[in-house]
Amino acid sequence: MTKEDDAIAEIRRFNRFYTRYIGVVNSSVLKTEFSLAEARVLYEVANKETPTATEVGKALGMDPAHVSRILRGHQRHGLIARERSETDGRQALLRLTAKGKKTFATLDTRSRDLVEGMLASLPPGGPARIIGAMQTIEELLGERPSAATAAAAAARRPYILRTHQPGDMGWVVARHGVLYAQEYGWDETFEGLVAKIAGEFLEKFDPKKERCWIAEQDGENVGSIFLVKKTDKVAKLRLLLVEPTARGSGIGRRLVTECVRHARQVGYKKMTLWTQSHLHAAHKLYEEAGFQRTKSWAIRQWGKDMISETWDLDL
Repeated sequence: MTKEDDAIAEIRRFNRFYTRYIGVVNSSVLKTEFSLAEARVLYEVANKETPTATEVGKALGMDPAHVSRILRGHQRHGLIARERSETDGRQALLRLTAKGKKTFATLDTRSRDLVEGMLASLPPGGPARIIGAMQTIEELLGERPSAATAAAAAARRPYILRTHQPGDMGWVVARHGVLYAQEYGWDETFEGLVAKIAGEFLEKFDPKKERCWIAEQDGENVGSIFLVKKTDKVAKLRLLLVEPTARGSGIGRRLVTECVRHARQVGYKKMTLWTQSHLHAAHKLYEEAGFQRTKSWAIRQWGKDMISETWDLDL
């Protein structure tokens, strides 16, 4: 069997698994009288502004005759109403009736609860891995914008930098653990180190000499950086992180710039940071800010062999 045959078999196996899984969801969990196709049609009408039957069929990739039969059934049960288009008398516009809205709301709530329960049952890092895999499939099959397109869109979205508040440290620890496991294969001991750093920052926090910045975009945390006191004259840059959805927006550069600017403002004479040789995106930001690599050494940590580095900046 060739590699192509293996790939085809694997895709068909996944399709059978996913179809079976969705069938179980629809019949035994959502406890609805609708078939999967009927529920999907109802969803499309609910989430589009007066679509036509043709538009619903195209969105779902379903046979027009099948869509028509489903729509007639929904109309017969009082879930959907048809209105003649004012601009094109040949077209009928679809909308949910009051009963249809109530029915859809119940279905939508059950579906949300199901997904929430499924995500909660996964091991640490599981939800992010599933979402990442879904996004990759969509991108490769042309359903989702490429990473470059997404980055360009992110660059146009506004963001704010703020100091830390209750709950932020938990986010910093969790996102470091998940992202570095996904992107570099680091184990849970790295998350433990981040938890230790964040805990010590809160316990020994010196507001005159230390600071945490959190980047927020659309109300969500998307980045972090810490300025931590090492000595009266030396500061450490720690825990730089930018979410994948916000990369390419300039947030990482802004976080580093703010950290260096504040270190100068409060009287530090030098900054230092610890990083790993393969974190190339972060290195570019450090170089732009004026940091220079001063030391490197081989080490095994977080389940991987790597090269650790120290970078310094005279202020």
